[in-house]
Amino acid sequence: MTMTKPPLLIGALCALTLSLGACSGKEDEGRGNRAAQVGYVVVRQEAVPLTTSLGGRTVAFETSEVRPQVNGIIRRRLFTEGGFVRAGQPLYQIDASLYRAAVDQAEANLASARASAQAADEKAKRFEPLAKIQAVAQQDYSDALAQARSARAAVAQNAAALETARINLRYTTLSAPISGRIGRSLVTPGGLASANQATPLAVIQQTDPIYVDMQQSSADLTRLRQALASGGVTPGSTSVRLKLEDGSDYGFAGTVQFSEVTVNEGTGTVTLRARFPNPQGLLLPGMFVTALFDQAINPTAILVPQAAVQRDFDGSAFVYLVGKDNKAARRKIVAERTVGPNWVVTDGLKPGDKVITQGVGNLKAGAPVKPVPASSPQRLGAPAGKAADGGADGGSDKGAAAKGN
Repeated sequence: MTMTKPPLLIGALCALTLSLGACSGKEDEGRGNRAAQVGYVVVRQEAVPLTTSLGGRTVAFETSEVRPQVNGIIRRRLFTEGGFVRAGQPLYQIDASLYRAAVDQAEANLASARASAQAADEKAKRFEPLAKIQAVAQQDYSDALAQARSARAAVAQNAAALETARINLRYTTLSAPISGRIGRSLVTPGGLASANQATPLAVIQQTDPIYVDMQQSSADLTRLRQALASGGVTPGSTSVRLKLEDGSDYGFAGTVQFSEVTVNEGTGTVTLRARFPNPQGLLLPGMFVTALFDQAINPTAILVPQAAVQRDFDGSAFVYLVGKDNKAARRKIVAERTVGPNWVVTDGLKPGDKVITQGVGNLKAGAPVKPVPASSPQRLGAPAGKAADGGADGGSDKGAAAKGN
């Protein structure tokens, strides 16, 4: 036996289905027309420093290689390896026997020359009155004068030889040319020191203060100079900060001293040198560091919170603005670097633009929005009728200008 539904029940079900469909359609239509609540900031121009980050190496302020200037056997080492030495402090003692004997010989030669010179002078003085009365030949008097002059010249030569011998004797004691830290000794007592040897006996380095040599691309330096010449940016500070190899900050600030006037042909870079205090000896020559300094200042830059900036498929940046009639407007910008939590925008925005920073996830160009200042309390995504009334005209813009949060 087949059971059939009463016609009345079927009609009621159909009516209910149509009613639900109509209600659903109206709800979807209302949801599509609802304006999404978004937070915005009003951007303005600011003076933003162009911070440059460059890798560099530490270089000793002064470096001196201790080298012998005479030949001989090293008898003693007079310093502690790795210690601090002062300028003029004795470091090595070379066998001085031969050089002391040379001094004695030069002193004797000088004494002999002085005696000969004295005899020649007296002879010339005796011949002078005799030559006037023609008691001796004029030629004999001239020869006596020449001998006296030659004897005086011999005295000067022997005096110079004595001074040379004394200098060589002093060189048998090797002293520190500069003050600083001395490294390990590259020769031991008993070793032979030669005036022409290629290897130094030790190396002294002064590390307080200390230099940091940085390498900057010549192309970047050229762009900076062109921007300075055109007035697009102004010169920045010469103060430099350092980050050490472990990422920590160095406790003292340095100063840029100069930049080289030539470009390295192999790397295409220019060397900049900065000077840093190093009282604790934390920086050692040869360390790799990162230098940070404000090379210039852009007086017309615009800062935009990072949350507002999005990237297209081609990598270009864009933001959404509160446009005419409170509709989202898509705007391409140029944002190549960050400063803290903000992007530095150099093109695409103008002062007074309202950049949407909150609620940008599902925005589309031309979609209606309900803008409120980003700094005001709000519930993003709430129905327009229940959201906090921030006002489409941005009545509290002054609290939201370019802060980003």
